[in-house]
Amino acid sequence: MPQLQYSRFTLPLILASLTMSQAYADQADLSPWQVRAGVSLIAPKSNNGAIIDHTADVTIDNRAGPTVNIAYFIAPNWAIDLFGGLAFKHQINVNGNRAGETKHLPPILSLQYHFRPEATLRPYVGVGLNYTAFTDEKLDNGARLKLRDSWGPALQVGLDYAFDQHWTIGADVRYARINTKTSINGTAVGDVDINPTVYTLNVGYRF
Repeated sequence: MPQLQYSRFTLPLILASLTMSQAYADQADLSPWQVRAGVSLIAPKSNNGAIIDHTADVTIDNRAGPTVNIAYFIAPNWAIDLFGGLAFKHQINVNGNRAGETKHLPPILSLQYHFRPEATLRPYVGVGLNYTAFTDEKLDNGARLKLRDSWGPALQVGLDYAFDQHWTIGADVRYARINTKTSINGTAVGDVDINPTVYTLNVGYRF
């Protein structure tokens, strides 16, 4: 009887060990590089601050566009990820009315932790750094607008669904801290907090 009980516990452990070993062996056969292409919605926070001695409330509209991110797995569970895309153009509103527009490029470099990299459903989280460069700033009244480039922290949570070793579909949500100092005709008028939440749907390929 003791021998039978021992076998009942030992056989499942051996099978589980072999399954995990095979899963990690499959991971080891893959390249550390993964590329994702998708569509992202950049949604700035609803109240972006007030400028000109707090007399002008600023809001910035949402914008969607194509994005791409490249990940490099430094270990089965850890990856370094770079997120970027084409410059997004946003409308700037002052006191509820359109006042101008700007483009910005918000690449994000993150360190990600993948909880179940060998599973079909693969949740992960990330923390990183955002750099935002503003271009083509303009006001509708012809005044010269300048938004200073911004550095800030970024957070991420995501989930991939794996079809096989190479192909995935996924979704993730990122938050980026973006604060820019604003000037009009060379005169500083205040800070604008964009602080967007970025929602992304993507297709990925692990080489």
